[in-house]
Amino acid sequence: MRNALRLVDCDQNAVRLGLTRGLTLADARARIPDLIVIEAEPQADQRLIERLAAFCDRFTPLVALDPPHGLLLDITGCTHLFGGEAALRAMIAERLRAGGLHQRSAIAGTPEAAHALSRFGAGGIVPPGEDEAMIRPLPVAALEIGAETVIALSRAGLKSVGDLAERPSMVLSARFGEDLAIRLRRTLGREDVRITPLRPAPTCMVERHFAEPLLDMQGLEAVVTRLIAEATRLLEQRGEGGRAFEVSLFRTDGAVRRLGIETGRPSRDADAILRLYRERIDTLADPLDPGFGFDAIRLAIPACEPLNTHQPSLDGRAVEDEAVAELLDRLVTRFGRDRVLRFAARDTHDPRREARAVPVAASASAIAWPMPEPNEPPTRPLQLFEPPQPIETLAEVPDGPPLRFRWRRVLHEIARAEGPERIAPEWWRDGPAEPARDYYRVEDAQGRRFWLFRAGLYERENEMPRWFLHGLFA
Repeated sequence: MRNALRLVDCDQNAVRLGLTRGLTLADARARIPDLIVIEAEPQADQRLIERLAAFCDRFTPLVALDPPHGLLLDITGCTHLFGGEAALRAMIAERLRAGGLHQRSAIAGTPEAAHALSRFGAGGIVPPGEDEAMIRPLPVAALEIGAETVIALSRAGLKSVGDLAERPSMVLSARFGEDLAIRLRRTLGREDVRITPLRPAPTCMVERHFAEPLLDMQGLEAVVTRLIAEATRLLEQRGEGGRAFEVSLFRTDGAVRRLGIETGRPSRDADAILRLYRERIDTLADPLDPGFGFDAIRLAIPACEPLNTHQPSLDGRAVEDEAVAELLDRLVTRFGRDRVLRFAARDTHDPRREARAVPVAASASAIAWPMPEPNEPPTRPLQLFEPPQPIETLAEVPDGPPLRFRWRRVLHEIARAEGPERIAPEWWRDGPAEPARDYYRVEDAQGRRFWLFRAGLYERENEMPRWFLHGLFA
């Protein structure tokens, strides 16, 4: 019987006929011969729940999953936009019914209380401060504590949440574990823990809701323009600038389209942000389709940084810097953040790893580039070969600098040499077998400067160490 096919879920008609979850398919067909059965698709169910979460994002930016088939919405401070809690609850229910979905909802002071009332109670809206009174009559299963614990509590005569609430917390923890006491406090509203939303709450957000769906694309840009202007005013009041902007377009059929924009440095220039938005629209492979119209538009700024007013310099460098920054932002918007890169310093002594490519829109690294000594030549070449190129050398002594070397069939007579600079490998990355390197900065008779190294310490790591050309100085 353990390997038998079982019912995963039942609709209301099946429940009225006496079918329940977990019943074997053979028993169900024995009771109802013409039973219609559809194979369960958990992944499709999960995709539907995630789409519903995106749909509910128009009501509040704080939406979390409540497994297996529920959603949690933190509507604190949002209900006045929809006419109050009752109007918001009715609006969500009507939208879901229009999509062919049946639902039960509850509004309470804590996520656990709302969960318990919607799944084990009649739902509805709990007046402030009355969570415990509404929760007490519910069965202990409403605490979601596991079937074995529910059976043990029932055998002890504790069948309702109110029965547990009368018992000392220490006694419950000692017998059934601390998790039961925590669930009880949170469900009764005595302890509140905020939900973990699917999408982090933006630092700054402005939005518009429409009584009639918006179908005009020109009108759409006009609304986005006003939202950008409003957001930049808020940023100016806070002395901040945005590093990332996201325009969310909510269609009446539940579809959500999000357009992301990034800037290389904090910005609250409304005109520049609007130009990036237009650039983003032009690069869409799938053009915007209003369908039956947009009923809400949101501009969220998930990343903000302090931004002070810049004073223009007399030499005009500030204007040039602004032009370069604007060009980079346009390139990132058009080609994507992973295709426009810059070099950043890395905390390492290995010259092969001193630089790494990062998106140009990424935050500046806390590690600074090493500065050369005043009036001294650079210690590292501008051009590195990867991998280093082997060369033939002739040295006066085996562990000294070479007198001459041959590279690409050209013989170079060395006029000056400086070194060695011994660089040990990073054993935690390269392993213990990687030899150390002795680097030399050399200059040939024609004034060309090279960066050479000997792989392996003479007579300690290698009897006949090889030489390589790693880079060229300008």
